[in-house]
Amino acid sequence: MKQIYLVIAAAVFLYACTAEKKQTRTSSKMEVIAYYTGNSETIDQYSVEKLTQIIFSFGHLKGNNLHIGSARDTATIQKLVSLKSRNPSLKVLLSLGGWGGCSSCSEVFSTEKGRRDFVQSTKELFQYFKTDGIDLDWEYPAIAGYPGHVYSPADKDHFTQLVQELRTALGKKAVISFAAGGFDRFLEQSIDWKKVMPLINNVNLMSYDLVSGFSKVTGHHTGLYSTEKQKQSADNAIRYFLNEKLPVNKIIIGSAFYARGWDSVSTENNGLYQQGVFKYFIPYKHFDRRLNSDSGFTFYMDSTALAPFAYNSTTKTFFTFDDKRSVTEKMNYVKKMKLGGIMFWELTLDSPVDGLLDTIDKERRRKQ
Repeated sequence: MKQIYLVIAAAVFLYACTAEKKQTRTSSKMEVIAYYTGNSETIDQYSVEKLTQIIFSFGHLKGNNLHIGSARDTATIQKLVSLKSRNPSLKVLLSLGGWGGCSSCSEVFSTEKGRRDFVQSTKELFQYFKTDGIDLDWEYPAIAGYPGHVYSPADKDHFTQLVQELRTALGKKAVISFAAGGFDRFLEQSIDWKKVMPLINNVNLMSYDLVSGFSKVTGHHTGLYSTEKQKQSADNAIRYFLNEKLPVNKIIIGSAFYARGWDSVSTENNGLYQQGVFKYFIPYKHFDRRLNSDSGFTFYMDSTALAPFAYNSTTKTFFTFDDKRSVTEKMNYVKKMKLGGIMFWELTLDSPVDGLLDTIDKERRRKQ
């Protein structure tokens, strides 16, 4: 009898150790998440083996339903799902909305029928495409977002109800995430974090566009840390979650694979925090051609924000962006703060060879 008890005890101990190791491996997994706006052919240029998730961008509302708008989009989603043959652990998500793509979200999600229809249509698309999850890119619940889009303070509760109904209908295995504004007003007013966080897998924190195209003053659009002149940053948002005692291991910070540029910018402080006229959007894959020293740009690294910028004193043009240095700093920050990982907007803006995804992958594999 004693031997039987010893065998049982050993088995229980072994199971506990195995479970603990499995939990440790799972909790330490770093997500690398790409939003994707390209077609079914363009994706072949990129190393999807370096991703944990890819998010098709975007589906939209047609009536109350999540709708995929064209044969091109259908072919793209099917191609993304087929990439699991190259990367079996890859998760493929559908995304709703985007900037300018959620004009009726406030109205639709304000009713029980609207939410029910949306959830059912999402479930049907999952079954058809064999996708793994949904990313809600409603910009923004309860506060002003895209000019002219309707919003209401009640959006905050309706968003919670929507997530609750999605989780019930899609089950525990489905990935549910949402794109969150990285600025104070969104963090404080748009989401009931205490209720939503237990239900979702990831918060894809848009810690970019923190100085937007509407701004008449330059700054770091994707800075890692705050400065005396600019509070909004990735770290500022993470401090909010920590202060609210929210689980930061679900937070995915964002990197921008593009530059934002302003004209008519004063030479003071090399153009940083100066008035200007927003004009430019340059993909990272075009930096070598359009944003270089031969074109008259001098490059700087803000040692406080850990964010690069460039200024051309002849044309009085200022650019803010992420590069390999700042992406490396963000990866170090993810590890230091034990965040869930990093995401970026968006894959087709990257250089297919020696791009920012390659930097992310290199740093992800680097031992601390």
